[in-house]
Amino acid sequence: MDADRAGIALARGQQALITRAQLLDVGHTDDAIRHRVRKGWLRRLYRGVYLVGALETAYSQPMGAVLAYGEGALLSHDAAAALWGVRAAPATTMHVTVAGRDVRSRDGIRAHVVRALDPADVRRRHAIPVTSPARTLLDLATMLPARELDRAVNEARVHRLVTDDSLNEQFKRYPTHRGVSALTAASRPDPAFTRSEAERRLLELIRAARLPQPQTNVRVVGHEVDLLWRAERLVVEVDGYAFHSSRVAFERDRRRDAELGVHDYRVLRVTWRQIAAEPEALIALLAATLAAQARPSARARSSIVSA
Repeated sequence: MDADRAGIALARGQQALITRAQLLDVGHTDDAIRHRVRKGWLRRLYRGVYLVGALETAYSQPMGAVLAYGEGALLSHDAAAALWGVRAAPATTMHVTVAGRDVRSRDGIRAHVVRALDPADVRRRHAIPVTSPARTLLDLATMLPARELDRAVNEARVHRLVTDDSLNEQFKRYPTHRGVSALTAASRPDPAFTRSEAERRLLELIRAARLPQPQTNVRVVGHEVDLLWRAERLVVEVDGYAFHSSRVAFERDRRRDAELGVHDYRVLRVTWRQIAAEPEALIALLAATLAAQARPSARARSSIVSA
């Protein structure tokens, strides 16, 4: 029983998890571990990693992925981005980075081996060892399309997780990393024009493409929106870090998006960079979205999306 109490104490500090090695250290034998697995006192999450009894938290799975690889392993890539709150949690696979050891991926965990990590990029969040926000973005840059990477960088800035300096430090620390080019592009300052100028340029693109003309700066469900196609129930908002440079503003806009979604409006957010640097792709996306919203069945699938 002393071993059980010691195991529970360990698990409480590890998001309800304990490893086989830790169970042995507190006095359990292999037979005792197998017995507790059969009885349900231990529940296997990953090989050699167990949930203890009924204990479980929202962070048990990412912590378990790190514990599965032992000392020096860090949650990374999109799993780390979810932990930092800049992306949704991955649906299935956890990502873990291990420095200086040759390890392999296993069921449910993608392992990334690196020669070394700067100590400044080793952090803890909710007790879970994790790559720093800036290093997380650098890793994300190897796996995300440009639009999604832009979004992740913007969210990290809004939440004050990264700065221009911390991103530039990544390029100095890891100059040969495969994500440098994409993250450099995603972290460039937004084009230097005002929100009204951004809206004007977007309207010019819409006219040039001969798309249906929207209403501008009108109220919908009690909120003023940038562009509105009322028949298609489509709202377009010009987004960007400069417009959401406080967490309060960022969260206010997300609440507004959710309220519009409840009333069957689809919200499409576009960035300054898309307007200035990717106008053809932006217009193609807008045309496709308008066409989808015009179909009767689209109303039932109305949702909030980011361009």
